[in-house]
Amino acid sequence: MANSLRGEVLNLYKNLLYLGRDYPKGADYFNKRLKNVFLKNKDVKDPEKIRELIARGEFVMKELEALYFLRKYRAMKQRYYSDTKDTN
Repeated sequence: MANSLRGEVLNLYKNLLYLGRDYPKGADYFNKRLKNVFLKNKDVKDPEKIRELIARGEFVMKELEALYFLRKYRAMKQRYYSDTKDTN
């Protein structure tokens, strides 16, 4: 792996580990899957392929962030906007 990309890969891994703490199926489930994916791709040497994998990882990060924001939004909506049909 090119040394310039090594830092990006490590940073991506750390960010995904951090985001995985709140994963709905549990942090252990997420961490095992994350480790398996990174180990599966550890022998990739082509810088272009590494960049593609980094881009995919960043996409996963954005999807996780969207999932968490949606979950928070739904929780707040339930908390503050109860159904008006039940108040008869």
